[in-house]
Amino acid sequence: METAANSVTLRFLASPTDLGHSGSVDAGTVLEWVDKAAYAVAVGWAKTYCVTAYVGNIHFADPVSVGDLVEVEATIVHTGTSSMHIRTVVSSGSVSGDGGGKRTECLVIFVAVGPDGRPVRVPPFEPGTDAERLDSEHAVARIEVRKQIVEEMRRQVYTGAGTAERTVLRFLAAPTDVNWGGKVHGGTVMDWIDEAAYVCSTRYCGLDTVAVFSGGVRFLKALHIGDVVEVEARLVYTGVKGMHVAVHVRSGSPRSREMDLTTTCLTVMVARDDEGSAVPVPPWVPRSEEDRRLHEHARNLALIRSRAPGSLLPTHLRTAADPAEDPAAGSVSGSVSGSSRTGRAR
Repeated sequence: METAANSVTLRFLASPTDLGHSGSVDAGTVLEWVDKAAYAVAVGWAKTYCVTAYVGNIHFADPVSVGDLVEVEATIVHTGTSSMHIRTVVSSGSVSGDGGGKRTECLVIFVAVGPDGRPVRVPPFEPGTDAERLDSEHAVARIEVRKQIVEEMRRQVYTGAGTAERTVLRFLAAPTDVNWGGKVHGGTVMDWIDEAAYVCSTRYCGLDTVAVFSGGVRFLKALHIGDVVEVEARLVYTGVKGMHVAVHVRSGSPRSREMDLTTTCLTVMVARDDEGSAVPVPPWVPRSEEDRRLHEHARNLALIRSRAPGSLLPTHLRTAADPAEDPAAGSVSGSVSGSSRTGRAR
């Protein structure tokens, strides 16, 4: 591990145990790596325990293969009173140096907390180079966009009135999920999100699927070891190839029926054929009032993201942002009904 004042780089080999359902390393595992690297730089800067608050705008490019030499670089680009905005880049390639490149990049926000769990001040970060100033400006510019995304997601209501494909995974948070503060790793939660989105999207289209984007990953409350965890994934929009899946994580004591909302996220999955190429999926047509509201919600999120400074909206989000490119028209015969699954998908 190499360290600098505001940067940490983790290097390791992607092991056989990292192999996922996609035939390569799953997005959820990559997000666990991102969370670990970002945590390392956050605690090194703040000199106290830190918690994941938000992860946004994660675009998954080429996959990471088992045996790749992986490099996860986490760099603080902006600080608030108690928050640290961390740009994280994952690169990988053959140990021989062939085929290497950037696999994903995202912004992670950690908050420093004291022994009582309350936010504490962190040393301010002052950009010293033109590149650092540009990264800092981009982080600051996304603050307003992030507020709009959070508000758009916060005001949505999900009930049984929806008719879209739905998957629910339920399990106990295990001791192996623990982080350094005695709670569940933020990266582990993102792995669960990826699993639920995979099951939901695969059941909908009947094909293998893989994540290409995740955004609005907001951590509201800590999950405790031994909690009952419920990860609900629901289809809210389909483009030509992309399936937009809203995921909500809830948890609570096994001794109580009360479940608290702990994490929210929206993930875009694409279907793949046997050769691994993205293929079209059946368009999902909203039927109920709730369906139509959530369908519009997915479009609104894409529009908000498209307004971010320097943002180039990917194709899988562009169709959601532009109603003229929406393929969902008319009824769909043989649509997939909602479903629930108990247990963890692996």
